[in-house]
Amino acid sequence: MCAATISIRPLQAQDRPVWAEMWQAYLAFYETSVPQAVYDSTFARLLGDDPQDFSGLIAEVDGAPAGLVHFLFHRHAWKIENVCYLQDLFARPEFRGTGVGRALIQAVYDVADANGTPAVYWLTQDFNTTARRLYDRIGVKTPFIRYNRP
Repeated sequence: MCAATISIRPLQAQDRPVWAEMWQAYLAFYETSVPQAVYDSTFARLLGDDPQDFSGLIAEVDGAPAGLVHFLFHRHAWKIENVCYLQDLFARPEFRGTGVGRALIQAVYDVADANGTPAVYWLTQDFNTTARRLYDRIGVKTPFIRYNRP
């Protein structure tokens, strides 16, 4: 049996329908949704060239869309160089466990390294056990607890 070929590429304008479907599934996993205006704004920012905007990558397995990642670079008070925040990571259920998530994270690591940004971080919810098994192998869990303004 041949192993599937995973390829990672930048998000492109023609990816809008498949991106929206995957991002909607990602948001549903976290039991949330956003208005259409946020989809429009987010996709425009993902394709924008403002350095403050975030970037998007698409994973394909044998040519089929399999996952996505969004990330952005920002300043940090404790470092001279920027840091990279991996904001959203999603693999379609049928591709989980195939290396798609790991490949997307590695692609972000590679972009960050090329950008001179060695620090990459992300958040997840404690119940995301499937993803956390991967994160525990390729990242370092910190003791920080996140708070939001009510």
